[in-house]
Amino acid sequence: MEFFRGSWAVLKKDLRLEWRSRYALNMLLMFVLSSLLLIAFAIGQETVGQRMQSALLWIVILFSASIGLGRSFVAEEERGTVLLLQLNVPGSQVFTGKLIFNFLLLLAVDAVSLVVFAVLLNMVIEDWGLLVLALGLGSLGLAGATTLLAAIIARASNKGPLLPVLLFPLLIPLLLSVVRASRAALDGGLGFTGATGDLQTIALFGGVVITAAVLLFDYVWMD
Repeated sequence: MEFFRGSWAVLKKDLRLEWRSRYALNMLLMFVLSSLLLIAFAIGQETVGQRMQSALLWIVILFSASIGLGRSFVAEEERGTVLLLQLNVPGSQVFTGKLIFNFLLLLAVDAVSLVVFAVLLNMVIEDWGLLVLALGLGSLGLAGATTLLAAIIARASNKGPLLPVLLFPLLIPLLLSVVRASRAALDGGLGFTGATGDLQTIALFGGVVITAAVLLFDYVWMD
């Protein structure tokens, strides 16, 4: 129970601060809408295949995460609250609270991206359950990797370019699987039958990354 209370305290603090400023959410949504409108204007009246639609959807989600979620620990450094957290909350609980907060932000990005893509690119979704599952599992793995790397680079002098440079190579297995799983959910896809292996890969990636982060985060957080 102590673990859940500490994690909930960190999550509640971040939610309250975000509700007051809406900085991360507004920045993410503006980036998503700008990217999607740019894609729509560039494509024009051309027909975009399902594979390209799936890839573009996850490109927007990935870049949104690399831009917006990296501030989860940078903001603590800027506000001078890092020492307070270190003294009162164990690292694993800090990570869990930040992870859930980032995951919720990504779910908002997923919802906006999916709606706008469906309207602008005429995306036909054959299997909603599969697509929601792929988006949820993929976003959880993405949030886990981003949260851990954000904590590592929070004290670096060049925070901005470091997160994408470190994040993209780590996410290659995840991105390949989520693009294929999302493609299987669109019109003409194979559905759950064709996405079973990719879903297992996505779930294993998220499980391994989050488990390792929880176990090792105390060393990262206190160093």
